[in-house]
Amino acid sequence: MVVTDELSLVFAALADPTRRAILARLAEGEATVHQLAEPFAMTQQAVSKHLKVLEKARLISRTRSAQARPCALEGERLAEAAGWIERHRALWADRHDRLASYLEQL
Repeated sequence: MVVTDELSLVFAALADPTRRAILARLAEGEATVHQLAEPFAMTQQAVSKHLKVLEKARLISRTRSAQARPCALEGERLAEAAGWIERHRALWADRHDRLASYLEQL
C-alpha cells in the first residue's frame, strides 16, 4: 500500500519504536546519523533508512554542514498529528458521555 496523504505518512512514521526514539533524541537538539545510530544495535545504513521515512513525513529536516548532514526535528508536523488526535479524542469522549447518559435513562 502506498501512503500519500500527509497525516498517514506521519502516523506510519510514528508507528515504529526506533523512529520514535530518534525523534525523542532530536527533541534534545540536532544530531548526525552517527550520533543517532549510537544507542541502537543497527548499522548507520539501517538508521539512514529510518531517517528517510521521517524525512518523507516531514518530521525531520537534514541540512548540510561541511561533511556532516545533521538532522533536526520539525515540531509543527507533530503538532498537526497531536491536533488531529485531540479533535478525535474529544469527539469520542463526547459520544461516550452521551451514551452513558442514555444508558442511565434506561
